[in-house]
Amino acid sequence: MEQRNGVFRQKKGMNSTASISVRGVLNRLAESLNKEDKREVIPLAHGDPSAFPCFRTTPVADEAIFDAVRSAKNNHYAPTVGLLPARRAAADYLNRDLPYKLSPDDVFLTLGCIQAIEIAVAILAAIPGANVLLPRPCFPYYEARAAHSCLDVRHFDLLPEKGWEVDLEAVEALADENTVATVIINPGNPCGSVYSYQHLEKVAKTARKLGIMVISDEVYGHLTFGSTPFVPMGVFASTVPVLTLGSISKRWIVPGWRMGWLVTNDPNGILQDSGIVASIKDYLNISSDPPTFIQAAVPQIIENTKDDFFSKINNILGEAADICYGKIQDIPCIICPHKPEGSMFVMVKLNLTLLEGIDDDVDFCLKLAKEESVMALPGIAVGMKDWLRITFAIEPSALEDGLERLKVFCQRHAKKQ
Repeated sequence: MEQRNGVFRQKKGMNSTASISVRGVLNRLAESLNKEDKREVIPLAHGDPSAFPCFRTTPVADEAIFDAVRSAKNNHYAPTVGLLPARRAAADYLNRDLPYKLSPDDVFLTLGCIQAIEIAVAILAAIPGANVLLPRPCFPYYEARAAHSCLDVRHFDLLPEKGWEVDLEAVEALADENTVATVIINPGNPCGSVYSYQHLEKVAKTARKLGIMVISDEVYGHLTFGSTPFVPMGVFASTVPVLTLGSISKRWIVPGWRMGWLVTNDPNGILQDSGIVASIKDYLNISSDPPTFIQAAVPQIIENTKDDFFSKINNILGEAADICYGKIQDIPCIICPHKPEGSMFVMVKLNLTLLEGIDDDVDFCLKLAKEESVMALPGIAVGMKDWLRITFAIEPSALEDGLERLKVFCQRHAKKQ
């Protein structure tokens, strides 16, 4: 086995998801680009649309940052749990969708949703012998952090034929007396799924039956454009305790600001009584904080952003999802089992029997980058060999160009009839 830019490869394919990061894969793909190809590189592999003019954040967010800096009142260290006004604003924001009221004490501010994942994994890893259930496919950072923290993980499948719903029978079969939590990502990365109220209720009841908590990654919360509305898992916190992970990164299109939160949805006090809340505070006491001036801007950002900004972003994503789904139907070797309804991604399956000279999903993506200057994420990066994750959160004209190049690439490598 050899290591290249943080991406481990065996004789074929990549190693387990625990050894893979999205950034490492993107670096490897970038190395494969043909420097002599003068065409624009089409980024269908990333989750950061902020560089594209149509996805620019609202001026409300810009002004909030300017005001926080110009005030000269936010150059100090913040409390480890976060500034109280920002925590209160986040609680009020989340309370819009909940049947009970969060308080600022339920909200812990983090360096983006990434640090929220780190905290959740770290506090579970401190429980002797604990294991956690992860979806497959899954955002790879969960498995990477679990491996780093020596936390045992078990994988349940998401069901593409059912809109990537959780296989609840598999969850029950995997859990044992050492299982402490299950993770869901809703809206879904990498699947573009949005779970219904009814399905989330079943997830909650299953977790309660098993005596485990739910970690609900809602970083793409409210980025929906299909027929299923976004429902936060915290709605069911009276049934099962929920750790909600979120941020302003995706909905406000500011991932580089690294402003997130970890929230305890715990009306029955289970997380408090079991020491989970104390463990969160202990972790924050020895970790970095989001920049104080960005925390200070959060109340203004949340309170002053109008619904028309959110509607505009969702409409752009919905139109892009339509383009992506429609274009993929014209490529025989790529199958899309479910049209995306949320987030910024879609999972598609490669039919390698229709292609010549392509070993697997990694080989496909490396050659696609080299021949067409199009970057797509190999499915092995999210736990699904011979699949691809494609992002449609780019300029529509670039998206159409990239998907046309993808089609040409597949035609070039198609087996001769």
